Amino acid sequence: MSIKTPTQYSSYHTKVARSRAISEPVWVRWLLVALMLAFLTLFLIVPLVAVFTEALRKGFDTYITALIDPDALSSIKLTLIAAAIAVPLNLVFGVAAAWAIAKFEFRGKSILITLIDLPFAVSPVIAGLIYVLIFGLQGWVGSLLIDNDIKVIFAIPGIVLATVFVTFPFVARELIPLMQAQGKDEEEAGLVLGASGWQILWRITLPNVKWGLLYGVILTNARAMGEFGAVSVVSGHIRGMTNTVPLHVEILYNEYNYAAAFAVASLLAILALVTLVLKSLVEWQSARIAGEQEQALS
Repeated sequence: MSIKTPTQYSSYHTKVARSRAISEPVWVRWLLVALMLAFLTLFLIVPLVAVFTEALRKGFDTYITALIDPDALSSIKLTLIAAAIAVPLNLVFGVAAAWAIAKFEFRGKSILITLIDLPFAVSPVIAGLIYVLIFGLQGWVGSLLIDNDIKVIFAIPGIVLATVFVTFPFVARELIPLMQAQGKDEEEAGLVLGASGWQILWRITLPNVKWGLLYGVILTNARAMGEFGAVSVVSGHIRGMTNTVPLHVEILYNEYNYAAAFAVASLLAILALVTLVLKSLVEWQSARIAGEQEQALS
């Protein structure tokens, strides 16, 4: 009787699993496909169609009028400003945190990982209330801000802070497992050859994780533009001044101006579709490069 090596044993069971997967009854496979299509239709396609249908119900002129309304333009501008500040900040933080966690050993490493995941566990509304508690009129540093004529809550700085908080895990969480999987061999080789820390980061580490980095930036940008809970608490809902696109949609909907509400909401729907397309392209490109590298090694 021949004895299988671990590799042969794993390969054997993989083949068995594949044969079982393709030997399932046809009705089982069709049922799974039907359930998947029904789920996607109900929770993705129908809502998207409904948004654009309602947005264009009163005609294209009404749609354009809603988008070029001064309050709508102000909300779009504020959303872009918040995203333009939050995304680069989280990009820098995410790269630094992922590099430290994946490449170095230090005390408090587990605490840092836990803190990175904190926005996933804390409700965005609670995050907004925390900033009100700190920077509000009756907050910990509220009197100091008033004395220096600095406004954080109900102003752009508060919106940016809330956006940064809810979005900062995305880049780090995409890069940490990727950097850990790649190991430290290339960085250590560069160090032996006399490269500085910045040279290793720019010429070795970042090129190896560029697709994961881009993926994290795409997710961060999408969340920054679509955030509602935390921004709603710190914005004050000042029309034309501190309303982002999601908040402006809420106000229009509460005023029963459904055509304008869905018209502005369609911008977020378009953003979601663009995000999905970019996400798929990044995943495809990353998988293609990984496949080419495996072929080169084999």
